[in-house]
Amino acid sequence: MEFLLGLPEHQTFLAGGRRSSQSDIFVLTGNEKELVTITVEGKVNEAFGPIVGDWREDGSEGKRERLADLRKRLGLSRKVVDSVRYQLIHRTATALIEAERFHATSALMLVHSFSQDHMWFEDYQDFVGLFGKSAAPDSVTYIGRKSGVALYTAWVVGEPRYLEA
Repeated sequence: MEFLLGLPEHQTFLAGGRRSSQSDIFVLTGNEKELVTITVEGKVNEAFGPIVGDWREDGSEGKRERLADLRKRLGLSRKVVDSVRYQLIHRTATALIEAERFHATSALMLVHSFSQDHMWFEDYQDFVGLFGKSAAPDSVTYIGRKSGVALYTAWVVGEPRYLEA
């Protein structure tokens, strides 16, 4: 694969709201046979935000529309998603949205964690578990085909030397 494009703080429009999903970096990579979209969520020690059940608590029409669209893209039921982190749901969906936009055959949502203690990895594992899969640090997990796109997730751990400024 060849690096083709990298856009920091890239925004992807999501249905049902005024705010887009903002990836820490969006990457387009590929070769003569295929393109791959990558949305990256960078973390040190901060959480992935609220679980879906808490996020949609106010019940606004926009949130209902957005969640329905995200669930449909990922092939998930409403009940199943309530206990996982909203940020993981929408960041993964943005990889698929961008794959459709660029006519890519594969999409990857990558968590780039700098936590040497794997803080919040359990939340990532719970998310991957929605698809009947398991996850391990520094590995790629094939989720399945969604709307004709091969979907993957990964959790990679950054080197501790980059934590020092």
